[in-house]
Amino acid sequence: MQFTPTPEQQALYDAAFRYAEARLHPLFARMDDEDWFPDQLIAQLGADGYCGLTAPESLGGAGMDLMSAGMVAEAFGYWNTNAAFIWGPHENLCLNNILRNGTPEQIARFAPDLIAGRKIGALGLTEPGAGSDALGSMALKAVRDGDDYVLTGRKMFISNGPVADLVLTYAKTAPERGAKGISAFVVDTATPGFSVAQTLTKMGWRGCPTGELVFEGVRVPAANLLGAENAGVGVVMSGLDIERAFLGLPYIGAAQRCLDLSLDYAATRRQFGKPIGSFQMIQSHLAEMATLIDAARLYAYRALSACDALARGEGGRGEIHRLCAGSVLFGADMIAQVTDRAVQIHGGSGFVWETEVNRHYRNARIASLGGGTTEVRKLIIAEELFRARGLRLD
Repeated sequence: MQFTPTPEQQALYDAAFRYAEARLHPLFARMDDEDWFPDQLIAQLGADGYCGLTAPESLGGAGMDLMSAGMVAEAFGYWNTNAAFIWGPHENLCLNNILRNGTPEQIARFAPDLIAGRKIGALGLTEPGAGSDALGSMALKAVRDGDDYVLTGRKMFISNGPVADLVLTYAKTAPERGAKGISAFVVDTATPGFSVAQTLTKMGWRGCPTGELVFEGVRVPAANLLGAENAGVGVVMSGLDIERAFLGLPYIGAAQRCLDLSLDYAATRRQFGKPIGSFQMIQSHLAEMATLIDAARLYAYRALSACDALARGEGGRGEIHRLCAGSVLFGADMIAQVTDRAVQIHGGSGFVWETEVNRHYRNARIASLGGGTTEVRKLIIAEELFRARGLRLD
């Protein structure tokens, strides 16, 4: 299988790369140094046509497939991973989920503001007591009351949560049914009873607001129920598959940036009278970095290609689970190794907080945790391997 970009995709990547260099890269240092959130970022991306990439053109979107949108994500990640991880939850976790699971009325009501960047989107799944067991341990409840559902509980570690206007939120509508009693809702954060308990200070992804959300009797119209009542697990799982494939692309961009910075440094930094790039051990680091990046890129685009195929009615859900979990499993290990080698090549300067490779090194740590831990990803892959052979473990 080959994933060579078409001329149109290459042109898209090149345009996004130039745009990110001019508009996103200048924000990177301040975001990391000051934990600064550029509050006009989503509005600017929307105005410039970079929100709603997978949305239909009739709604103001670009009508792209996930492969093409992933190329934009990679270009953004190269120049400013932190900005990419504000845009990604808005673009993919919230908007793309609504596009895939919403009714025509819901899409017409919510999507245009998200596409234009007039509103910021987020997704609320994880809770203080529900991380890897996000479905089974979910405590946020939604109780039907006339034409509304009343939501009570908390969400934790929510990307864009402190600044979001709309949060695609999962809640238990039938707690006695466990994971089969979950429903999805689009919650307007201006609704009385919604609040942000805290915005978290993180070692990486600085400038990307992440927080704890509180729902104290938040009344959500039944018209905001996304999908059928108690059918939220399907929304969750399809969203997680695409999240794992799509959000790995900014890390590939960041890894490529680290390799390029390391090549430049190794060619100009001189020790013992010669560039350090002439030493075989430095060359070994660079060769390993390049190979890991190439492999991760192929894996990620293969997963996105499979997601696109599934949307066309081709392929199986089990294969998607395995590919998406595998792509982010490998990608997380890749970015950890590449950023570590980049710091090593840069020596003492790589250990300094404000150097660019140091920013990427700190950002990389979340890759094995976000969107499901490395351990959970391995469980998913193993379960699908057994299932594909018709083997049962119960």
